[in-house]
Amino acid sequence: MAKKTPLYDAHIKAGGNVVDYAGWMLPVDYEGLIPEHEAVRQRVGIFDVSHMGEIKLLGKDALKFADYVNTNDIKSLEDGHIAYGFFCDENGGVVDDLLTYKASEEDVYLVVNAANSDKDYEWLLKQADGFDVEVINVSDKTGEVAVQGPLAEKTVQKLTDFDLSTLKFFTFKRDVEIAGVKAMISRTGYTGEDGFEIYTDWDDIVKIWDKVLEAGEEFGIMPTGLGCRDTLRFEASLPLYGHEISQDVNPLEGGFKYFVKLDKEDFIGKDALKKQDEGAQERKLIGIELVDRGIAREGAKVFKDGEEIGYITTGYMSPTIGKAIANALVKKEYAKKDIDVEIQVRKRMIKAKTISKNFLRNWKKENNK
Repeated sequence: MAKKTPLYDAHIKAGGNVVDYAGWMLPVDYEGLIPEHEAVRQRVGIFDVSHMGEIKLLGKDALKFADYVNTNDIKSLEDGHIAYGFFCDENGGVVDDLLTYKASEEDVYLVVNAANSDKDYEWLLKQADGFDVEVINVSDKTGEVAVQGPLAEKTVQKLTDFDLSTLKFFTFKRDVEIAGVKAMISRTGYTGEDGFEIYTDWDDIVKIWDKVLEAGEEFGIMPTGLGCRDTLRFEASLPLYGHEISQDVNPLEGGFKYFVKLDKEDFIGKDALKKQDEGAQERKLIGIELVDRGIAREGAKVFKDGEEIGYITTGYMSPTIGKAIANALVKKEYAKKDIDVEIQVRKRMIKAKTISKNFLRNWKKENNK
């Protein structure tokens, strides 16, 4: 049976179209994907992300252990800073992607995907052998909302005395009073816009949700669902586990080499990923723009001159850019811009071309946004 977040009743009250997602009852949308997507790009929206997994690492080796299980350089993180990275298996396949919050050398906080949280917790317990570290799963005690959009700071600032302008991108602050509730707040998100993720006790998140909606009313805030969460992250070139990265698609294939520090001392999967980097890699993610009418959905095959060269990982009619675009995992030699390809959509072949997968960044540049 699917679990409910503490905000379930709030979603029903707001007219949310609630579905089972990763074992949780969550809203796909309230008023529709397009208006919610536009609210985040142009104003401000609030997401319930209480389904995400949160795991604490405590003890003398907390930072050392976090570094060993992560592809990114966690050891060099300053206190109060956050890093994006991957848990990988020995073959370089992605166990999960995550955010690592460093409070101190003995206190590290991990935020993992909802569908993987139990698996990640068990995996971490297995890897912890030989480290002086306590691994604590606090997912079922933690509520979380994401406030995203150009007016996110103005909205949340109305609820706290803490000067949010001092909180830089990918940093966080604990024990901040927001709407009368003690919370941890980070300048992070999954939309390509400015914004915050706010964590507090399971039962207290309802108060923060209500107060943020109240504070954002003058800015046209909207409660926003899973539908636009996916279109927003896709436009911003952010991966979704099981699509752009997975146990079968490693971070280098996904185009996320920046977050894989092959020169650091050691991490799980380093040898396999080093081999990939030195020439064994056969596939890579590339952007696709459809030339013919249609939408390339996940799993659709990509062809070049009749040869199957890959498949679509995510595809949409982009609400911001106004074009049908997609990500595709293709043979490495075709992961270059301006190659004419075809996408099989049901029984017909649709003309398309390869483009950069930095959809939003390039659109903003072209349109002086």
